[in-house]
Amino acid sequence: QAQLVESGGGLVQPGGSLTLSCTGSGFTFSTYDMYWYRQLPGKGREFVASIYSFGNPRYKDSVEGRFTISRDNAKETVYLQMNSLKPDDTAVYLCHNFALNIWGNGTLVTVSA
Repeated sequence: QAQLVESGGGLVQPGGSLTLSCTGSGFTFSTYDMYWYRQLPGKGREFVASIYSFGNPRYKDSVEGRFTISRDNAKETVYLQMNSLKPDDTAVYLCHNFALNIWGNGTLVTVSA
């Protein structure tokens, strides 16, 4: 059964950093584009970043320059390095495999003093 499991969320002060991880299983991870989305409190999910199977990262405008998406196909893991975090980044961050329509359960990031 294909699944995604996120980790790395937590409470961080404004200006701080966190790195999220998402590990896939049950599918050939290296051949799929991978996505990070986030769900803000009381709002729908929004695209954060993506990385194709061969690379080529893309970002939501408001996180470009602060967030970095990367992947380690040998570890079947995609990462989201988040720097200069702002209170507006507070959300549940979810990993997504669009082609297989798989979502992880999410990991909560709270940015607060």
